[in-house]
Amino acid sequence: MEHLVTARSMFGMTMGVHIIFATLGVGIPLMILLAELLYQRTKDKDYELMAKRWTKGAAILLGVAIPTGTIAGVQLALLWPGFMEVVGKVMSLPFQIEIYAFFIEALFLSIYVYAADRISRTMRIVSLILVAIGAVASAVLITNVHAFEGTPAGFRIVNGEITDVDPWGAFFNPSFITTAGHVAVSAYATGAFVIASIAAFKMLRSRKEPRLYRFHQKALMMGLIVGGIFSFLTALNGHESAQLLYEYQPEKLAGAEGLFETTDYAPLTIGGFTDRETQTVKWGIEIPWALSFLADDRFDTVVAGLNDFPEEYWPPLFIHTLFNGMVGIGSLLILLSILGIAWYKFMKKRGFPKWLMWAFVISGPLAILSVEFGWVFACTGRQPWVIYRIMKTSESVTTSANLEFLFALFLIVYAILVVAVSLVLIYYFKRNPLEKELADMN
Repeated sequence: MEHLVTARSMFGMTMGVHIIFATLGVGIPLMILLAELLYQRTKDKDYELMAKRWTKGAAILLGVAIPTGTIAGVQLALLWPGFMEVVGKVMSLPFQIEIYAFFIEALFLSIYVYAADRISRTMRIVSLILVAIGAVASAVLITNVHAFEGTPAGFRIVNGEITDVDPWGAFFNPSFITTAGHVAVSAYATGAFVIASIAAFKMLRSRKEPRLYRFHQKALMMGLIVGGIFSFLTALNGHESAQLLYEYQPEKLAGAEGLFETTDYAPLTIGGFTDRETQTVKWGIEIPWALSFLADDRFDTVVAGLNDFPEEYWPPLFIHTLFNGMVGIGSLLILLSILGIAWYKFMKKRGFPKWLMWAFVISGPLAILSVEFGWVFACTGRQPWVIYRIMKTSESVTTSANLEFLFALFLIVYAILVVAVSLVLIYYFKRNPLEKELADMN
């Protein structure tokens, strides 16, 4: 068991680092594309400068996403040989196509970075569209493997042998569309709120410099509008995800809500901590009938409780906290975007209260934290299965020893990598201050 925990922790650490850069690698290209479109429509050069500066940041982040993604791929093969045997025979299509998606993203990002001033307006937009498509396609294709783990399809195992393989059936497994949508819209929301977070921080520091303040205010409003739209879409998609859990992984839904007894008119429990001994959620707030409606759009829907399943099939009960954290942050981000838009667009205020500005500043880190919560919830909530009801995680893990040493080594590598990329970003933007670029532009 300790060996299994070490293997899961090592891979979890890798994905926990990679998912930050991968998510921003999807979200920020959309913001760059929108800034370029706004520039072409309004001829406001502030948006052109935003696109150029954000592109430099995206290129640096992509440079980190590549090695962390490569490490994740290597660890899949080394730590989970049983799982990869199934994937190699059934689900290799996403891995193969993802290479081309990444190639398109990297190629056209390079064109925009190095040749934006020498290509036509149409080609600039086309390049960014292809960057955005390549980025989201890369993320969706890899995430499809996760969807397959929760709703496996396209094969059978007979007497220990994989038979009746249908690669496209596995590719378009029952949760593919919903999972792909969730990854895309949540990444777009995260990228937008990270932009809004940085802009808000810069606004707090440039209150006495009107030109800088106006520039960052445009970026802030753009981030709040885009982030608010995609946060709302993420919430709608989350409703579809809950219905998939109800249909395909009922014990995961029960664990997410700390529901032990099967019941109709089931309440949705907000907050609190699941207590195994008393089989209750302590200090939680119940919304009557809401879980039944969330599961199947009916208040009288019967929702299965954990006690309907063998205890060894139960997911870790702390997933209730992860689920609440993810949903709570998403709801807060929607509220912040509404407040910001209403304050600026409808109340016609040109400055924000300091408390609201600091709320905008923390919105970016909170969005990233929500992505981490969601990813851990999705994978941990599937336990003890690596392929739901087909292969247990313990059956897939490597038998190689000395994983503790590798865990410590990778921890050091990731710490250095995160510090290094932070320093590179700081160094680049200090060497290329916004004030100078605004002056050159004018």
